Amino acid sequence: MTTSTGTDWAAWQESWDRQQEWYMPDREERFRIMLDMVEALVGTAPRVLDLACGTGSITARLLRRFPDATSTGVDLDPALLAIAHGTFAGDDRVSLVNADLKDPDWPAKLPYDSYDAVLTATALHWLHSEPLAALYGQVAGLVRDGGVFMNADHMIDDTTPRINAAERAQRHARMDQAKRDGALDWADWWQLAAQDPVLAEPTARRFEIYGEHADGDVPSAAWHTRTLLAQGFGEARPVWCSPSDTLLLAVK
Repeated sequence: MTTSTGTDWAAWQESWDRQQEWYMPDREERFRIMLDMVEALVGTAPRVLDLACGTGSITARLLRRFPDATSTGVDLDPALLAIAHGTFAGDDRVSLVNADLKDPDWPAKLPYDSYDAVLTATALHWLHSEPLAALYGQVAGLVRDGGVFMNADHMIDDTTPRINAAERAQRHARMDQAKRDGALDWADWWQLAAQDPVLAEPTARRFEIYGEHADGDVPSAAWHTRTLLAQGFGEARPVWCSPSDTLLLAVK
């Protein structure tokens, strides 16, 4: 990975957070509940797998709240991993792994065989349902007995089309106003990354890997619950939701 001591990694993290909040204004509330449930079920010094970690958004919040925690971040995106490497350089609580979650052998790259908690947010919707179900089976094998898995992501209930349409229209009207007020969207943010001397090359590589945007599925929370139970978890249910997003918790 190319690094530069002049790169302001904190600024890139802040920029990423603001871009994500344009889509999800309650993003921090999701993270707060996620960490509440980590503390409730596995304590304040957990070994965590930050799945599809991106820039390390979960890891950063985990370590601020629980200084004795450790985190393994795994992702395939070279640009977002570059930001994560820059952010956590020198922090021996954090290890970062480049791996493709669609590769059945990706768990072999991890430094540990089991984790107290596997956490992910706004990432797995790029997978279609069949590979996502297979991934859930692999995750179940990585979570220790009594440990937890949490997925915070878009989970749409297609039995409520009028509610969904009304919520989407209101949310997009607010997003449009924020954009007029200067908010960066996904495309804007990546254009900035492509112009950065350190991030330009990994940004080009990430678009070779993913294209403009991945085309996955957005199944309901009920589908996620059924699938996690079928893949070996003992309990699973939503512990937080908004009209378009859900934080789903499963216990091994």
